[in-house]
Amino acid sequence: MGANFNLKTLTVALAALSAASIASAAGLDRSGQDITAFLQDGVYAEAVYTYLDADVSGYDNAYVGADKNAYQQGNKIDDIAESYDFFRYGVKADINDTFSVGVLYDEPFGAAADYSGDNNFVAQGDRDATINAISGGEVKDFASAANIVGKIQDKVENGGTLTAIEQAQLKKLGPAVAVAQADYNMEGEGTNVEVRTENITAILGAKFGENKEFQVYGGPVAQRVQADVKLRGTAYQAANGYTMNINAGQDYGWLAGIAYSKPEIALKAALTYRSEIDHNLNVSEIFPALAGAIPAAATGMNGEIDITTPKSVNFDFQTGINPTMLATAKVRWVPWSDFEIVPPLYNTGSKADPTNGPDGLSLVSYDKDQWLVELGLAKRLTPALAVTGNIGWDSGAGNPVTSLGPIEGYYSAGLGAKYNLTENWAISAGGKYLWFGDAKGQIPNKFAVSNFEDNDGFALGVKLSYQAKQNFN
Repeated sequence: MGANFNLKTLTVALAALSAASIASAAGLDRSGQDITAFLQDGVYAEAVYTYLDADVSGYDNAYVGADKNAYQQGNKIDDIAESYDFFRYGVKADINDTFSVGVLYDEPFGAAADYSGDNNFVAQGDRDATINAISGGEVKDFASAANIVGKIQDKVENGGTLTAIEQAQLKKLGPAVAVAQADYNMEGEGTNVEVRTENITAILGAKFGENKEFQVYGGPVAQRVQADVKLRGTAYQAANGYTMNINAGQDYGWLAGIAYSKPEIALKAALTYRSEIDHNLNVSEIFPALAGAIPAAATGMNGEIDITTPKSVNFDFQTGINPTMLATAKVRWVPWSDFEIVPPLYNTGSKADPTNGPDGLSLVSYDKDQWLVELGLAKRLTPALAVTGNIGWDSGAGNPVTSLGPIEGYYSAGLGAKYNLTENWAISAGGKYLWFGDAKGQIPNKFAVSNFEDNDGFALGVKLSYQAKQNFN
């Protein structure tokens, strides 16, 4: 038999990696839904804090016209990525040498973006520019559009019959006038999005095999979701002024997985599947463009929205290279191409444009699935101190991508360290630098509205952990 690698000293190094193993950029992915706390030996508990600060800046689109793909560099868009933080907790214990139980908490999905300044994503209060943008350049100023709409409305009130041209003008310019007035009233407000989720997972595991080298595990997942979205500025055309609030609600899913371990070489491998989770949530929407047809759309309409958060597959792997060094790998897949947010009032409004199709538009959707790969090395320097390094790649979820999160994946490099405070207590800290992929922003009808290049960010994490052996002999 070859060298017997001391798993305890090697996991000292491994644990430092997970403090900074975060910040997935594709879709709404955030935490990476790590379950490795449950795979630790004996009694184990951890508390992890993560902070992410990104610089995502670019330019809006100065082009006005009917070509969806046309782009002309416009005004500067300052950093839209709001810094955010989140926590992860985990606790696990063995019932006996076969069964284990654990509870995990994390914040798996989210978004935080805020536009400001002089660009097409901020309500500038310029009614002429709004009319020009919505009409595709057909009508240059607000007064002309309001005059045309006023005369048509007077004709209707007096019992007159509208010509086909007048009907088309009212259909197009009526909402445009309402949106332009809303933009004027909201002057200075910028596009903003805030999405947060919380997961609590209960896990039961059972070991089997001649040396208990295999383990199957699974359990229920409770997930809470809430969101707020404001669309402001001429970039959003007729949706300028749209506001959505999704009240917090909770629904349930599940996870299942299988793991294999070979302690003599510090090998662990785990494959984990998390189910999608269907939510039915209360939503409130304001849509100024629909105020003429649906008066309540100007002040707020309440309804329900169905959202399905995506399933995922994680593969976690580690193996000893020598008695003081460990290699790690993580692969994650999330089918973001199946995900969408379809608010009912927004969807109704989008159907007014026949080019959007009979099913209308979703507010948020993605074209591609996410792949995340991270590779790392951990080295024990002393019995109490270990250091780590890792590199990573995130595929993103397509390009162009939604203007509410204009990043196409990233490359990353990270460093971490762990120090054993006592035999059972340890503290870990890590950092990761992120090079974001360039992306063009688009609105749901596929019009190009922005371009983001040469952006980056960093993530910092700190973890406090406790581990103790359990003896069932």
